Amino acid sequence: MTRLAHDRYCDEIADQVGRLRAVVASGADLSAMVPTCPDWSLEYLVRHMGGALRWVELLVRTRAQEEIPEDKVELAHGPEAKGDPAALDAWLAETGEMVLAALREAGPDTKVWAWAGIHTSGFWARRMTHELTVHRADATLAAGLPYDVAPEVAADAIDEWLEIIEFVQRTMPHDAATELRGPGRSIHLHATDTTPEVNAEWVIELGEEGVTWRRGHEKATVALRGRLTDVLLAFYRRLPLDSPRLEVLGERELLEFWLERATFD
Repeated sequence: MTRLAHDRYCDEIADQVGRLRAVVASGADLSAMVPTCPDWSLEYLVRHMGGALRWVELLVRTRAQEEIPEDKVELAHGPEAKGDPAALDAWLAETGEMVLAALREAGPDTKVWAWAGIHTSGFWARRMTHELTVHRADATLAAGLPYDVAPEVAADAIDEWLEIIEFVQRTMPHDAATELRGPGRSIHLHATDTTPEVNAEWVIELGEEGVTWRRGHEKATVALRGRLTDVLLAFYRRLPLDSPRLEVLGERELLEFWLERATFD
């Protein structure tokens, strides 16, 4: 599957950081709990996301060839002051500038350690794009704000999630994802607002040898239909299947089985 260009991922990281900063600056209650991340407050979520970006910045800038411990990352947990939106925003702004400088300077093909078998700086540009895409959705839910994402980014986020599932099945035999193996079952994700430029339909087959998938429109055991943004959120377990914005056709139990086991994030 064709991925987005490296510069496009970098541009999206810049945009997503800006939108996350807007949530912080919106007057939202930083102590509010995040409904889609149990036990996380909005402030904790922002600090978690910024810390991940700073960790990636250090990996890419130093061309790390092995994992770097979190305690080696400067200001990984955010500013010392708690409950201070101005301090949190300034830290997040600096964080965004740092990681973008490292990713743009490295380009997509610089060799850098990564956990999913793709040891390049380009892996991290894509991974942070979608980490931000999903966690910004968490933040907007906690703040009661609207959420949207560019169609090509949403579609690529689903592609990446499916690739991660394939990787986990190959390399982590005891993970819950291995339970997704089985004969003759399939899932169809159908974005109702798909366009010729973004073919946002997927067929996922749960075979004896593991999960396989492709973009396309085919009859399946169960289908999930809705706007692309809503399909993305449901697939990442950020929108319940009984939402009026979604339609489930066929064996709903299979889709629930999938969502229960594709839990690594």
